[in-house]
Amino acid sequence: MPNGALALLRSLGGEMTPALRKIARYVQENPEKLLYQTVVEVAEASGSSEASVIRFCRDLGFSGFQEFKLALASDLAASPVGLGPQDNPRTPQEALEYVTHHAKQALEDTSRLVDMKLVNMAVDLILRAQRIDIYGVGASGITAQDFAYKFMRLGYTTQAYPDPHMAAMAAATLDKKALAIGITRSGTTIDTVKALEVAKRSGSATLAITQRTRSPVARFADVVLVTSVAESPLTGGSVTAKMGQLLVLDLLYTLVALRRKQAADFIARTAAAVADRNY
Repeated sequence: MPNGALALLRSLGGEMTPALRKIARYVQENPEKLLYQTVVEVAEASGSSEASVIRFCRDLGFSGFQEFKLALASDLAASPVGLGPQDNPRTPQEALEYVTHHAKQALEDTSRLVDMKLVNMAVDLILRAQRIDIYGVGASGITAQDFAYKFMRLGYTTQAYPDPHMAAMAAATLDKKALAIGITRSGTTIDTVKALEVAKRSGSATLAITQRTRSPVARFADVVLVTSVAESPLTGGSVTAKMGQLLVLDLLYTLVALRRKQAADFIARTAAAVADRNY
């Protein structure tokens, strides 16, 4: 991967076509903002096309948009965790206050973004499902496993698939009695998008949990639930990003538990099954 995204950009200046110069100008004026955007959002904001954005990145020597963003994030990083200088905690207490503040902010922002009409639609999909498959990779894969654990306790046949090949194969076996859930903060994670696409083609109901309603994963979702908190390539997997996902998870779990017949019985039986595992 080339180093110095901004330096490379400045060095190419006059050699670019007018279309690519528009993108270059946008990047130079909005480098921090670009870190949290998709290729579609950059294309729209710069008045260009997605193809032009990809070509722009490749002309700079990068394999694509994500590699360019990673190099740009490295250019802008002011600390090992990718925080801006105004946010860089200097003591353990400041670090605790920083993390606590952003965790609270993630919960508050997500709660404001929650559309209860869509939440109720998602609950209806879960209540009708006889099988629930959940897709997510990386940090979102951990959230997917938490989803599977929660809904197993309510008596559902459910499994998380952090492995993309297993996810695709499982998705191909679904039918209209199943529900497929795709979890991807950016909405652009290829493996999760592809798994949800296969599930939809198989006839399954589909639900996406993401930060962006206008994203590839949303195209294959019957219902899209939005969470808050943007991440740069250097801060992926942060606790604050998971907070929004986990808030939506607990909300869905609580509403399903209130409406699902025998939910209390399933919770009691699953608790009893592992009661002897404690001293």
